[in-house]
This record gives sequence, C-alpha cells and structure tokens, in this order.
Amino acid sequence: MRPTTFSIVLLMLCSCSNAQQQNKFDEFCNNFAKGYKALNIPDLQLSYAENLKQIQSPVNIQKQIDFFEKVRKELQVYAGFELTISQYTDFGLIEYETNLNLERLALEKKWIGEKPSAIAMNSLYSIPDGKAWYSYFLKKWTGANVNPDEIYLNGMEEVENVKKHIEEIRLQMGMNEDEFYNHLNDSSFFLNNQTQVQQAFEQTKKVILKNLSDIFSAQQMPEVGIQKGADESLAQTPGYYNDNTFYYNYFNKPYNKRQVDWLFIHEAIPGHHYQLSIEAQAKRSVIQQLFHYAGFAEGWAAYTETLGKELGVYQTMYDELGKWEWDLVRSVRVPLDVGINYYGWSDDKALAFWKEHIRNQDDIAMREINRMKRWPAQVVTYKYGAAQILKWKEKLQQQQGTNFSIKTFHDKILSQGSLPFFIVERNLFRRN
Repeated sequence: MRPTTFSIVLLMLCSCSNAQQQNKFDEFCNNFAKGYKALNIPDLQLSYAENLKQIQSPVNIQKQIDFFEKVRKELQVYAGFELTISQYTDFGLIEYETNLNLERLALEKKWIGEKPSAIAMNSLYSIPDGKAWYSYFLKKWTGANVNPDEIYLNGMEEVENVKKHIEEIRLQMGMNEDEFYNHLNDSSFFLNNQTQVQQAFEQTKKVILKNLSDIFSAQQMPEVGIQKGADESLAQTPGYYNDNTFYYNYFNKPYNKRQVDWLFIHEAIPGHHYQLSIEAQAKRSVIQQLFHYAGFAEGWAAYTETLGKELGVYQTMYDELGKWEWDLVRSVRVPLDVGINYYGWSDDKALAFWKEHIRNQDDIAMREINRMKRWPAQVVTYKYGAAQILKWKEKLQQQQGTNFSIKTFHDKILSQGSLPFFIVERNLFRRN
C-alpha cells in the first residue's frame, strides 16, 4: 500500500518533533556537564578517612544539593522524550549519579552537623552513621544499586563455589588435604630473584599476545611495560597498573609462580591495560566522560582471569590453581568486608573467618583485613563485577547457541566505556 500524503506529512512532523526533543536534551546534557564540573566534587579515594576529610563546607554542600535537586526535577521532563541510544545512556547516567550524589550529600550534611573531633580509624563501622556510609560506598564502588546483606550472601555463595574448584584439583592430584597444601609450599613453585620474576611475566605476555586474537577483535593498543612495583601505598596488593605499565610487587622473598599468569591477565592484557586502551578509542558523550566506575574496571579485569586457557596460559593444573587460590581470597573478602564495616566484626572474628575458609595464606590475613578496614567496599568490586559479566555471557550463550560470538560479546562490553552495570546490561541485550 502506497503511503498517503497525510501519513507522509505526519511522519515528517513526528521526525521534526523527535529532532527538537533530542536537541533540547543535548542542551540539557551540556548544561549538566558544565554545572557538574563547576561543583568541583572530589574524586573517590581508596581511604574512607580521606573521603571524609574532603567533605566540603555547609555552603558548598547545599550548593550541590540544590544543583542535583534541580536536575532531578528536570529529568522528569525528558523521561517521555524519544531519545537516541546514546542519549538514553546519558539519561540513565545522569539519573543514577543524581540519586547517588544526593545520598552522599545527605550523609555529608549530617556529618558536618555532628562532626566528631577526630575520625575513628578502626573501620567504617566505628564512625557515626557508619552503616549508612558503608551502604553508600558499596554503591559508589560497585557502580550498582546493591545492599550489604545481599552482597554478604552472594559472597558466601562464591566462597563455596571456589572451594569446590580447588577441591576438584586436589582430587585430580590424588592427595589428601595435608599432602596437598604441604606440596603447594614446595620450593619448586617459587622464584627466588627479581630476574626470574621479570622473565616469567615477560613470557606470559608473549604467549597471551600470540593468542589474543582468538577471543578478542584485533585492536591497536599501546605497548605495556612490566616493572617491579615501587609505590609503597599499594604494597598490600599483588600488583597494579598505571600509565601503560604493569607493576608486580616483589619484596626480596620467594615469589609464587602460580600467581604470574592470572596477575598479568588482570593488570595488563586483556585486563586493565587492554580495557583502558579500548575505552580511550571509544566515542563517549560529554556526560559519559564525566564518570568512571571502578566496579566495571575491576569486574572486567577479574572476569578476564577466567580466559587463561583460551589465551594459552594456565598450561598446568597448578597454573590454574593459582587463579582459584586468589579467587578464594577475593571471595572471602566480600563477606569479610561487609562483616567488618557493616556488621562490626572484631579483628579476632575476621581472622577466624579467614582461617575457616582459606588455608596456606595466613601470612597475608591481617594485611587483607587491615586493607578492608582502611578501604571499605573496594574489594567487593572484583567479584561483583566479574559475576555480572559471567552471568551475561552464560545468558547469551543459552540464547544464541552456536551463533554466540565471544569476540562480539567482548566488543559490546568494552566499546561502551566505563558505565554502571545496569546500563551495560541494558545496552548489551538491547534489540537493534
């Protein structure tokens, strides 16, 4: 049937109306970006004490409240607009950040009004409204609307799941528990000088680069360097990434070979280095450029550790075991973090929980517990984020069957840049 003149005119009017709405929304976004930058909101710090020290004056807090309350009202106007996919993402981002900032500001306003003479450093639980602060930091770090009780239960499920994987490897080795854990301390599993450690990471890098195109689309990225860590503030972590360089922490003692493969994957390729190089190439709106989500970044890096075999590493059961050994630490840290900072666990209770679930790593127990006390909620990002990506992957594999493409899956996740998980999921499953 040929379209009538009336239907053509109506279509043109609707198209014009949509264009006007989209232009109006773009103007709103530009104004939001300018107003947000003018507020000079401090960046999120690892230390909760540093975040509390950065709280602004009552005048500036009220200025921020007024800004976000105004934005919240304006968003209602655009809720019914016909927006582009990118604009819809911006709308979700602005709405998410507005609600999260207003939650923060309510806590800050109360903190200023009842400010203690000194910030308690025992844990977040020890400060006024510590549980409310933890709930906020949990959302801020994960980039998701989660609650502590839910995260605790999910963490306990992950602990049992990872322990099953380790148990399967033990059974394959045909050893009882004592034999198994004693064997893992054998000198053959350790490197004794920095040269050996450096060479081990360089070899892992070589193997991964050779196999990367099997599961990732060919992408241009800067060369990643490998160096011994020198940042003492990050000494409690196995390694870290900064400015195209992967740093491994080595302190002149035997270095566990079993952590070489997963650590390079996480911090370098296809973890942080790869993800950030793709993000730098992504077309991001002025709104998307305002925000960065640690939960997405750490979740992605932790997810990539599951790809070791496809990348040509994890060539022995022991190499794969190294991944599970640290994954157990990450899993245990989730309920521990909630326990310490939300439920008020003592050091003794936290240490007992650690020893109940982790063998062979008592030497780092208090280091990790103290880390969680200083940096509440940060450790949750790894397991929470990886779990979301693995869930999406499994769902798409079931839906698409033999048509599922791992390269396409990875491209769709990374091409969006750093976003809250609900937006990544919505865009990933969007029907084009």
